[in-house]
Amino acid sequence: MKMGEISNKFIKEKIEKLQGIESYKLAESTEKLSRRFGIPLNKIIKLNFNENLFLPKKTLTDMLKIVAEECDPRLYPQDEQNKLKESLSRYLNIPFETIVVGNASDELLDRIVRLFLERGETAVTIDPTFPIFRYSAKRQGANYLTIPLLENLELDIKNILGSFSAKTSLLYLCSPNNPTGTQFNKSEILALIKEFPGIVVLDEAYAEYANYSLTSKVNEFDNLIILRTFSKAFGLAALRLGYAISNSKIARVLSEKSALPFPVSSFTVNMGKKLLDNYNIVIKSISELKIERDKLIDRLNKISGVKAFDSDANFVFFSVDKPHEIVYQNLLNKGLVIKKLGKILHMDNCFRATVGLPWMNDHLIENLRKYLGD
Repeated sequence: MKMGEISNKFIKEKIEKLQGIESYKLAESTEKLSRRFGIPLNKIIKLNFNENLFLPKKTLTDMLKIVAEECDPRLYPQDEQNKLKESLSRYLNIPFETIVVGNASDELLDRIVRLFLERGETAVTIDPTFPIFRYSAKRQGANYLTIPLLENLELDIKNILGSFSAKTSLLYLCSPNNPTGTQFNKSEILALIKEFPGIVVLDEAYAEYANYSLTSKVNEFDNLIILRTFSKAFGLAALRLGYAISNSKIARVLSEKSALPFPVSSFTVNMGKKLLDNYNIVIKSISELKIERDKLIDRLNKISGVKAFDSDANFVFFSVDKPHEIVYQNLLNKGLVIKKLGKILHMDNCFRATVGLPWMNDHLIENLRKYLGD
């Protein structure tokens, strides 16, 4: 048998069937981009993953060293998760028993789908939005229904409500929404939670940058699960740490019925707690980013042919009046990596850019002006 070939009929058929499953495609790494374009790695400005670049790397690495000293890698996790939950309970002023810690919010979302969405049932979400929900729902064998946002990037409440049926089990809403940056109207979100017959998953990954959170509402509803993450405002994207918040009965099911025994390492959990204990550092980075975000939106809108939208997140959504592939390639040639979106709703040439440090944003604006003929 040649390398890579499979002769076992059963295994071959299984693998062929699995090839049809849609999966998340990661963007090209900076290392590959560096080799492909001949740009030194330290010259590439990475603005395509909505990471928090305002938390100083040295601050985090100093904390990592302390946490590493406190951890014994030979031992399985013990009470670390409960200590993190206690810190989260104080941070959000919510009951301890409503919190479930996971290996990033993506993993928790996958748990929710496996528990509450069955083959043949329907999952509803908006378009555009964070794509991970789609992959999990389709892998579960569910019907997947999307309701486009209105032209002003707000929720189409009438059509969302009209999509509900006896087979509709899950509604996923990302607010602030990725990739548009919009935090949806609070009263509209609450109305949807009240009217929806199944589980509502509210992804608040960017809530620290926004105007409100619904974490205090979880005990008012039977059907609300909120997802939060340490990957954005807390700057721990590499460590994969997230948490879900719901009423105590759902939280218990999420924790006991679908999680592996040790879903998150002691090291990761302790680093999350360390940042919560030093939240003043996080708050400072959030404040700095918000100031730079508003400046970036204003500067983008002063470039001919650019339309940038207000944002409640750590990124900016904008469109240009020239082919997005050409603009994207020109930026890549200069070492600038932003998220290429293409057609979104009624707009043809769209992008999403992380709010970078001032010098990074200067470089982005300078090159957009150059390529868009301003």
